[in-house]
Amino acid sequence: MEKKEPRGLRNNNPLNIRHGMSQWQGTSPHKTDREFVCYMSKAYGYRAAWKILQTYHRRCEEQQEPFCLRSILMRWAPPTDGNDTEAYIRRVMLLSGVGGQQILPAPNSKDGYQRLCPILVAMTCVENGIKPEAVQVHYIQKGYQMAFPHVRFKN
Repeated sequence: MEKKEPRGLRNNNPLNIRHGMSQWQGTSPHKTDREFVCYMSKAYGYRAAWKILQTYHRRCEEQQEPFCLRSILMRWAPPTDGNDTEAYIRRVMLLSGVGGQQILPAPNSKDGYQRLCPILVAMTCVENGIKPEAVQVHYIQKGYQMAFPHVRFKN
């Protein structure tokens, strides 16, 4: 029996972004999932994730909080939504090699891609129950380029 692809990957939404107020670029005209956004490609799914991280960075600055893995995941998968946020944080730390309190650069900075890409890889693993080698990093890079076309980055 063939194993079904994880929901986030079927939806081209590797980080399982929920429907909300945002009208995301690249949203699929075929809304096949009531809970999660469906995108036309995985690159568009990652583009949305990069834009969300940029918003989180801006909010951290406004609230004079550190922009770190913990602050990202407390917003991304809050305990108030029934998530085991602490387990999520531990798993992403383990998979990415990034400390929970380590200060991170703005996503749209020259080091943003390089420093945050391992976190997106790890989050993709957690969200879809896959191993890091199964993550198609070229989609993360393409999503970054779509989100921040003006930024030259090192990969």
